[in-house]
Amino acid sequence: MSKKPKKFGKSEKTFSEKILKILSKNANKPFNYKQIAAILELDDTKSRNEIIKDLKILAAQKVIIESEPGKYLVKAMSQEYYEGKIDMTSRKTAYFICEDFEDDVFIPTNNLNHALDKDKVKVYVYNRRRGKKPEGEVIEVLERNKTEFVGVIDIQKNFAFVTTANAKMYTDIFIPKDKIGDAEQGDVVIARIEDWPKKADSPFGSIIKVLGKPGEHDTEIHAILAEYGLPYDFPIDVELYAQKIDTSIQESEIKNRRDMRDTLTFTIDPKDAKDFDDALSFKKLENGNYEIGIHIADVSYYLKEGTILDDEAYNRATSVYLVDRVVPMLPEVLSNFACSLRPQEEKYTFSAIFEINENAQVMNQWFGRTVIFSDQRFAYEEAQYIIETKDNTIPAETSITGKSYVVNDAIVAATLKLDELAKILRRKRMADGAISFDKVEVKFNLNEAAEPVGVYFKISKDANHLIEEFMLLANRKVAEFIGKQKKTFVYRIHDEPNEDKLINLQTIISKFGYSINFKSKADISKSLNNLLNEVVGKKEQNLVDTLTIRSMSKAKYSTDNIGHYGLAFDYYSHFTSPIRRYPDVMVHRLLQYYLDGGKSVDAEVYEEKCVHTSNMEGLATNAERDSIKYMQVKYMQDHKDQEFLGVISGVTEWGIYVEIVENKCEGMCRIREIKDDYYTFDDKQYALVGEILKNILQLGDEVVVKVKNADLVKKQLDFHFIRKNE
Repeated sequence: MSKKPKKFGKSEKTFSEKILKILSKNANKPFNYKQIAAILELDDTKSRNEIIKDLKILAAQKVIIESEPGKYLVKAMSQEYYEGKIDMTSRKTAYFICEDFEDDVFIPTNNLNHALDKDKVKVYVYNRRRGKKPEGEVIEVLERNKTEFVGVIDIQKNFAFVTTANAKMYTDIFIPKDKIGDAEQGDVVIARIEDWPKKADSPFGSIIKVLGKPGEHDTEIHAILAEYGLPYDFPIDVELYAQKIDTSIQESEIKNRRDMRDTLTFTIDPKDAKDFDDALSFKKLENGNYEIGIHIADVSYYLKEGTILDDEAYNRATSVYLVDRVVPMLPEVLSNFACSLRPQEEKYTFSAIFEINENAQVMNQWFGRTVIFSDQRFAYEEAQYIIETKDNTIPAETSITGKSYVVNDAIVAATLKLDELAKILRRKRMADGAISFDKVEVKFNLNEAAEPVGVYFKISKDANHLIEEFMLLANRKVAEFIGKQKKTFVYRIHDEPNEDKLINLQTIISKFGYSINFKSKADISKSLNNLLNEVVGKKEQNLVDTLTIRSMSKAKYSTDNIGHYGLAFDYYSHFTSPIRRYPDVMVHRLLQYYLDGGKSVDAEVYEEKCVHTSNMEGLATNAERDSIKYMQVKYMQDHKDQEFLGVISGVTEWGIYVEIVENKCEGMCRIREIKDDYYTFDDKQYALVGEILKNILQLGDEVVVKVKNADLVKKQLDFHFIRKNE
């Protein structure tokens, strides 16, 4: 019985494209029409004639050449192969991202050839003709983005499989019996991919670490870190090295620094902070101006280049702030003690000192190493109390010690003047086109077992803005000082937003009656600011804030200064947080080197470091986001019987996403489970439309939901839809 010929409908690729793929994959081997038909499993006369015809057309177009009568070769390495990265979707398809293409190239599932998310690949691209969207096929995986994956192990008699919760990881990992190690059925593990045989559906791997049982708090937090390749402890040799550093304040070193121990100095930080990166000093000058010092922990004094401690800090590149813990960039002996600007202790600092007039204009500036003595440590709430009441008695309920105390009059006066100057700086920045992102942050009250017992929102107030403005001033002035010398430096850059993303944002916000003015760059930033102000306190605030942030480019580190769009600065850098960010350490080192008269350093070396630190920042942000999602799911597990008011934050063909108003937890109501009508998805309206009763569920609508399922491993919430809130 002969094989049935394959039928090619309209949705299939043309023979031309299939022929090109075969010839491209075998670039030096000529093929005739019979060989091509055999590969395509076609044996009917009609298909064979089509192949002969297409071969002749391609040869006439000089896309292929007839190397001998009836045999064809693809033209030598035509520009059909490209190198780039894979961006997986959650639907087992992918896009190929490459600088040679304006639009991403679609890769169907069966063309992935074992490529995984973010892998560097070589791709053959077809459908490059006008009017057709390009598609591609992975020819070779050049470099794996990662080989270690977190998942749950399912142990069979002679082998095991590890399944991940990552929606972009479309395959499980096969584990031979002798590579299961100490893992037990159902454990959360880290599996390493070691091989992926050509004909195998799944890659082969081994278990390299057992993290614990699913749902257990430490297991899930360690799993979040492991998912992004982030560490949760320091290697012993690094800890020992850090312990041996001499952290005492030496008279001989003080002589090399500007001594500011007698100048009024204090810190303002979150109440639970342990690493105090920055302090402010304040002095009124005889000419009526103010000397304001922004003093930053002198991490680079202790962190010497070329040491194992510096290598570890560079590899980490950033501290990671999870809901229940901080994974620091530096060991505790430095981050919480030697470098932390703690009250009533002398500290080495790197400072930006400004003479500022009543209009918050900088008249003079000085950069260099200093020694300080912090007179007072404030939490934001305490500084805010002083700003609001102008009172110097901090009440017990505001005090971080839990007891009422009196603040020195000089510190109260300094705080009020700094607040006044910060407000002028902020107004100027906004007038120059800066965008005010004061997104509400979700915080949790945790019990002793690190379980969430309550949710609250962190909102920036005047005290936060006070610190923010002076840190921005230091960062900007340091960057400007070096930038104007045209020397290689580490900048924090932020490109203009992509217009397509802004148009998408406009489509969504217009449903709430808002709009963006596209006339000019200045009009765009002005209308984005107006938008962010108008939504404050409204049910759609979090949705609009999130979508606006997503429409922005991502800020990153680079030696190529293009300015910072969001802050409206021509020069900007990160100088103020070296305890928790490695780029700030690089900035300190470069600034001191240039102050000492050094020549411009090699930009290529520093650009590579910028790319690494930007990437690590992205991973840390993802881990922080996942830890919040995990806590939200954990919190909602204990509230399954409660009805919640929510806002529709997303609409898709499979259902609606709902964000609960009182705690910002987001979950999914599946379309098939919304029973008050028969709904279909209308992509024009971003809405589900009922076919029978014509009910509409669209972005921003208020609905009442209950928790149906809270999956800690996938960090996912499913809701029961109760009703629309009229």
